[in-house]
Amino acid sequence: MSRARPGTINQTAVAEVLARHLWAAPRRPGDAEIMPHQLKDTVSRALSARVVTRQTVELFIAAFGFSEEEARRLWQLWNGATASRSFTGLRAVPEEAGQEINRAVGPARHHTVALHDHLQVDEDGRLGRARTLQVIEAIADHLDRIPIMYDTSRVSLETGQGCAGLSGQLRQVRPDVFAAEILLPRPLRVGETHNLEYWVTWLYPGNLDDPHESEYRRAVMRQLENYDMRVEFHPSRLPARLWWAMWDGADGPVIQEEEALLDSQHSASRFLRSAEKTVAGFHWTWPEAENT
Repeated sequence: MSRARPGTINQTAVAEVLARHLWAAPRRPGDAEIMPHQLKDTVSRALSARVVTRQTVELFIAAFGFSEEEARRLWQLWNGATASRSFTGLRAVPEEAGQEINRAVGPARHHTVALHDHLQVDEDGRLGRARTLQVIEAIADHLDRIPIMYDTSRVSLETGQGCAGLSGQLRQVRPDVFAAEILLPRPLRVGETHNLEYWVTWLYPGNLDDPHESEYRRAVMRQLENYDMRVEFHPSRLPARLWWAMWDGADGPVIQEEEALLDSQHSASRFLRSAEKTVAGFHWTWPEAENT
């Protein structure tokens, strides 16, 4: 039994309202059987305004019957300051490729609540090690692994906290896409969240004239919330120019960009409130390239 206190929102009661709404109007398989306690993390994050996904905002609006004006104000709060942006494109990969990838990795069984990428560029100009921190929420019961994908096999993967290892080496799912699976320490139930940490070391040959070795980007095939990317350069090798950009798919040209400046730690970062069907990241030029 939970006891209500004056001035305090009863999180158990909120979770019950959300659960009852999902029973009546399920959004995905499993919603009709979800229990209030399975929504406790979702409610806690929302009420503390720590990390709130688009799906959570939509659920609160529907479950509590917010008016149009109340919903508009809630979306304004969710969008936050002007520094928080949303990137929406037409595609991350061609439609045929997307269908092929979905068949290879299966239907979505989790969504990402928050994601942080931190890449280090080495003194010789090579892409170095990238550390990823990811918070996931299970949208299907018995979630025991999540897929990760790259557009090259020239990477070495290492798992850290919240991971039980890899299911195996990178496997090729199409000519330009490679995938592996991160195993979780225990299966998650619907609504449970989990933190993961892993590293990727890039094994490119070091051809600084190759544009693929002077960019760091992430392709979002479905939807991603609360994404932060940071690129840090070695103080002995700083780029001549640096841009934050969006590409027309993984195989397309840059369609939108803005120049970025390095801070006192020789790094640049961008935060996206949400990203959907897009490819976004940093690209740069070296002083040597600008003088030739």
